[in-house]
Amino acid sequence: MAFGSFDSSGSKSTSGTVSEINMVPLIDVMLVLLVIFIITAPLLAHSIKIDVPQVSAEAVAENPKSVDIAVDDKGIIHVNGSIMEIENLKEFFVNTAKAEPETDFRIRADIDARYEVIAQIMAAAKGSGVKKLGFITSPSTQESAKPVMSP
Repeated sequence: MAFGSFDSSGSKSTSGTVSEINMVPLIDVMLVLLVIFIITAPLLAHSIKIDVPQVSAEAVAENPKSVDIAVDDKGIIHVNGSIMEIENLKEFFVNTAKAEPETDFRIRADIDARYEVIAQIMAAAKGSGVKKLGFITSPSTQESAKPVMSP
């Protein structure tokens, strides 16, 4: 490949030598890379799949040593029907776990309850030595318009 002549006369050579870089292959490669990035970018944003488990309608045996913790859609915590603050819940867990170590703690949360409240309840239970903590859910049916998910 010739880059031009060394002729100092200033006239162009008639042999048709090219003295500049051909940009067409570079543009072709860049367009191919652009297409690849356009196709793969949406796939990277949705690469984490979360499969929410289906809720079965299995009946749980009633345990007389169980404590029901309900969380409504406003984040208010009810322990066995009475309202309790999250700060008092840890002390309640400690006292109950010491008195009856085999007590079942069951969380029944509204579908619109904030996950933050559920996480605080679970953290308080874990830090208090609670052995059994579960969720109460409603069974899902095929004809229901809104799916039931446990938080």
